[in-house]
Formats: sequence, structure tokens, C-alpha cells
Amino acid sequence: MKKFWLLFSQSVTVLLAAYFVVGTLKPEWLNRRPVASTALSLLQAPADAPTLLPTGSLRLAAKKASGAVVSINTSKAVHRNPGQGDPFFRFFFGDRGDEPQVGLGSGVIVSANGYILTNDHVVEESDAIEVVLNDGRHASAKVIGTDPDSDLAVLKIELEQLPVITLGNAENLQVGDQVLAIGNPFGVGQTVTSGIVSALGRNQLGINTFENFIQTDAAINPGNSGGALVDVNGQLQGINSAIYSRSGGSMGIGFAIPVATAKQVLEGIIKDGRVTRGWIGVEPTELSPELAQTFGIRPGKADAAQGLQGVIITGVMQSGPAAKGGIKPGDVIQNVAGKPVRNVSELLVAVAALAPGTPARFGVLRREETMELSVTPGLRPKPKLQQR
Repeated sequence: MKKFWLLFSQSVTVLLAAYFVVGTLKPEWLNRRPVASTALSLLQAPADAPTLLPTGSLRLAAKKASGAVVSINTSKAVHRNPGQGDPFFRFFFGDRGDEPQVGLGSGVIVSANGYILTNDHVVEESDAIEVVLNDGRHASAKVIGTDPDSDLAVLKIELEQLPVITLGNAENLQVGDQVLAIGNPFGVGQTVTSGIVSALGRNQLGINTFENFIQTDAAINPGNSGGALVDVNGQLQGINSAIYSRSGGSMGIGFAIPVATAKQVLEGIIKDGRVTRGWIGVEPTELSPELAQTFGIRPGKADAAQGLQGVIITGVMQSGPAAKGGIKPGDVIQNVAGKPVRNVSELLVAVAALAPGTPARFGVLRREETMELSVTPGLRPKPKLQQR
């Protein structure tokens, strides 16, 4: 009995030792089916499983929009000064070469047949324009039309299979929304920066006539002009136009033209060769307490709680649309077609948005009396050539 028990204990010890050795060195021998299944699943996971995006990543928006954003290279011939060959002239002003002036900007492809939106100041007075796509293709561009009042221009290139950006709805954009600025700053190549919408409806900046800018803190630098401001879905929300800077670089304050304005300019230039805007023929001035007192204007009951608001008209063109509609000097325009106006810039934008020949309601305060007048706007005269 004792020998039997000794043999049994020795056998168990040897088996346990063997199990320990095999489990340490060759564990797959002990459980082949689950291990093989696990190995197979690991090999198949990268192909079958969807790629998980890092939290907060905007790569899909950037990928969707960046293909439609192009670089724009411009050149302008230098006009030779007649006195440049005079030694006396060269002594004081130096030997100026005849190399053309070059410029750099960005643009956005908005249609499959090659229409591109950019800034007017990017292409103005250019003799040659070259567009470089993100995929490396090059093409010469033709200027279809420009609109200095909004600082927008429409170009066209002749290439096939063009990537096209999706136009967004600017009415859905709110302060605090994430946005991406895509362009070619300083000529380093296409660059994507991110930020948020800092403000909407910025005006009175002296950048162009009709100012209704989207303000963003996404880094915008020289060369970004004409590029795209897109939302988290990769849809176009604005055309990057200007920056506030004391050094020439980004300081976190950039301005973009809303997509609604860009779409209006695009459609007008392609269809009619120009942008059609309303005009009523008045001289508007910011309303001040002194002017209000001079014209005897006092807030009515509706304005008593929030104070006097609107734009005072100090001049009316004789036989113009406003005069025919009953607007007089000293009237305060408080709303146009139901939209309130608080300053001259808002009045200009509101009137420009009206269709010429179609009557619109103007809310007017005359002294202490509030009234509604029907004014039929005319076609805004073509702007005189401006120097930027």
C-alpha cells in the first residue's frame, strides 16, 4: 500500500511539472481552438472593423473640403518708367528691373464646370492667373467677373473631374461653432487651421462696402485670402477675406464673407455678368442724440423701453426711389422688409438685398410718429473704380 501511494504521488508530481512546462513554453498546445480563433480575429480586425476617430478630430471635414480649395498665383507686368534709362533718374531711384509683380492667394471650386470663388483683391489688375489644385494639377484661369463692393471675384478653369465644395447654410452658423480655415498661407502649401466662430455680422471695418463678416479665431494669414471657411461637416460657410493684425501675421481675429453673400455674387456674375442690388437714393447717417434733437425726433412708445434705434436720413435724392416712396430728410429708418437696422452698414446691406422693381416695406420714425412706407428700390449704380 505504501509503495502504491508513493508511485501515485510521484506520477502526479511529474504530470503537474509537465503541465507547468508546456503551459509556460507552448500554451497553444493546451487550447488550440480558442487560440487559433483569437489569432484569426486579430488578423481580420484591421480590415473589417471601422476606423475609430480620435475624440474631437475634424479630419473628415478637412478631407471633404480640402480638395476643392486651390492656390492662386497671379502676375502683373511692371510699367516701365520713361525716365528709367536716364542716369540721373537711376542715381536717385536705383536700377529697377522689369520683373513682373507676383501675388498669392486661395480660391474655392464651387461647380464641376470650373467656377472658382476668390477675393477681388487677390486677382485685381492681374495679367495672368494660374490655379494650382491640391492634387498637383495646374490650369490658367479666366476672370468671369468681379464685385469690388463685396470683395469677391469669379474665375473659371478648364479641367475635368474637379472636386467641388458643398455650400452650407449660413443661417445655421452660431457663435461658438467649430470651423476650419483652409488656404495657402505664405505660399507654404495647403494648410488647415481650426477655431470657433467668434462673432457674426461684423461691419463698420472699412474693408468693403457691404460688410457682414463672420469673425473667427482660426488662424488666417496672408495667402489665405479667398480660401474656405468650413463647418464640422466640411460645408462652405464663408470666403476668408481679411485679418486684423499689427504684425502682418494672425492675431486670432479673421473675417470671412458669408456663403449667402458669396452665392448671390456667384449667381449674379454667371447669369448677368454683374451683381444686381437694390438702391433707394438716400444719404444715411448714424443716429446721434444731437441729430435727433435737431430734427425733433423722440422715441415712440415701442422704442421707449430700448431707446431710440435706427439710421437717420440727412439727404434724399430728388425723384429717386426713396423720394417717390415718401421718405424725407430727418426720417429715421428702423427696419427694412421686417429686418431691423441699427447702423448705416446694416441699412446698406438690407437695401442691397432688395430686388430692384419690387416694392418693400420700410419702418420709419418721423419726429414722434411711427409709420410704414412702401418703397420700390431701383438698380444700384455701378460702383466707381476704387483704389484699395
